[in-house]
Amino acid sequence: MYDFEQYSGGLVDRTGTILIVDDDEDILTAGRLLLRRRFAEVVTCSDPENIPDLLATHAFDAILLDMNFGPGESSGQQGLEWLEKILAIDPRSVIVMITAHGSLNTAVEAMKRGAVDFVAKPWQNEKVVATVSAAVQLRRSREETESLRRANRVLAEAAVPGGDIIFDSEPMQQVLEVVKRAAPTDANVLILGENGTGKELVARELHRQSRRSDQVFLAIDMGSISESLFESELFGHRKGSFTDAHEDRIGRIKAADGGTLFLDEIGTITPPAQIKLLQVLQDSVINRVGGEGSIDADVRVVHIAVPVEVSGERD
Repeated sequence: MYDFEQYSGGLVDRTGTILIVDDDEDILTAGRLLLRRRFAEVVTCSDPENIPDLLATHAFDAILLDMNFGPGESSGQQGLEWLEKILAIDPRSVIVMITAHGSLNTAVEAMKRGAVDFVAKPWQNEKVVATVSAAVQLRRSREETESLRRANRVLAEAAVPGGDIIFDSEPMQQVLEVVKRAAPTDANVLILGENGTGKELVARELHRQSRRSDQVFLAIDMGSISESLFESELFGHRKGSFTDAHEDRIGRIKAADGGTLFLDEIGTITPPAQIKLLQVLQDSVINRVGGEGSIDADVRVVHIAVPVEVSGERD
């Protein structure tokens, strides 16, 4: 059997749909009562055979899956099998295993096969809420990144290879020769040129010829981002880290993970912001506003600017 608990009412923003699969009714009741305080919907299931039907009718942000079902079962093999079945149905599923103390080796094996984390019985409420919250955020991050990648693939398919840049000059031929040499590398690139000279076209051509061409090309107009929102927009933030932070945000740099980040009008950002961006370029890590620890960011940065003329009088 399975049961549905829907949160309704109240002023606190509760989002996320959670599935708990366990043959112990006490665990299901405890998990449902605990998680419905934090998430919009909690679905409980005592028979794993119902999982395919539930996956067909729900989009679960996180799944808590027991390692063993039935009296006397302790090997964890059932949990591993259902883990693989769930991922076969929905490869984007974010699964947290439920295991007993003394079965950590099996939990580690589950993570090797695609689980993202585990909680041990008897569990600590704070640990369960934190683990499931992180799992929900991971699911949303994956969906956001995949959405960007799908959009990028559509744009790439619509583009005519080599047809975006139309030229008939030796200097432009030299520019494209430089692009051809630089594109296969992972070097960050600065493109300088006057307005209207095709800097963005060159940036897109760099991406098209790079090893990241099947990943995200994410363009950001730096001039449109206020200084107060710079860190939140680029690096992301944790829910509650400032007044308008109503939910976690992964930030645009992390959203472009694996692809190319195109920064337009880089010269408009302030020196303090430039220093923070420099750390990303040097260390390939970001620090979310209100977050703890660093997050890896595998992006290639292409930024453009208009040359600044320096004038002065000689003595």
